[in-house]
Amino acid sequence: MTMDRTLKVHGGLVGKRSVLTRAERIARLTEEEKFNPQTDSPLGLPKVRVRLSKAGTKTKKAEEPKPAEAAEGAESAKAEGAAAAPEKGAKAPAEKAAKASADKKKAE
Repeated sequence: MTMDRTLKVHGGLVGKRSVLTRAERIARLTEEEKFNPQTDSPLGLPKVRVRLSKAGTKTKKAEEPKPAEAAEGAESAKAEGAAAAPEKGAKAPAEKAAKASADKKKAE
């Protein structure tokens, strides 16, 4: 008998597990050198914390201080670039739209 499609778990609904299986716990403990498979018993293992990452958090990058002269030079270059006229051959969006509509009429 098949399972109804509304009862199936879809990929977006599956969350992170907060509990590890015994094999996963043993693997983590051996990496941390807190468990030795040859001498220790797999029963009564210590708890292993599962760290869940928070969605949308970003790590902070260390900012390097810039020399005052270099920062002033970069700001003045940005201001000059913004005030300058567009490059030769660059068309405004309105011109591009007008040309596209003219080409469309010619094709008809």
